[in-house]
Amino acid sequence: MSRPLPVIQLRVPTDEDAFAWHRVFDDPDVMEFHGGASAELSVYEELTARQRMHDAERGFCLWTMLDEDGEVIGFTGAQPWPHESFGPVGEIEIGWRLARGAWGKGYATTAARTTLERVRAAGVERVVAMVNARNERSIAVTRRLGMELTETFTTPESTQEGYCFRLDFSRS
Repeated sequence: MSRPLPVIQLRVPTDEDAFAWHRVFDDPDVMEFHGGASAELSVYEELTARQRMHDAERGFCLWTMLDEDGEVIGFTGAQPWPHESFGPVGEIEIGWRLARGAWGKGYATTAARTTLERVRAAGVERVVAMVNARNERSIAVTRRLGMELTETFTTPESTQEGYCFRLDFSRS
């Protein structure tokens, strides 16, 4: 028996969402595959500002994710791959990060499916998801989305192994 899909809302991040992201991601478990430590508030202020620009220019971004009670539980969405020294330079990356209390409830998969619908509607032909090879939860989300593992890489900063998953909309 499958459980019902969770109710989520996605919105373009506000200035206040920088504080919310900083709060919900201030957890070593959440940051395990994102540098291991909490980021400074200024990182989230810059990130939310950049996402507003992406939304204005492209019609998509990393959106703030809200649960059924309207509480910020993380983000999901898509953006141009942000690194120029490695990875799928020039491609659109989908991603998600959730507060620890939101794990295991279907939020990431539900929000990622909404992301796929929105980026496809915006004319994007394919997306990638870059996932740490030890991040079994995110790997499971990529599988539920029908993404294919296309390459393995080593991140320059952490020298950890990662996977690049792809989904070509012309094949789905």
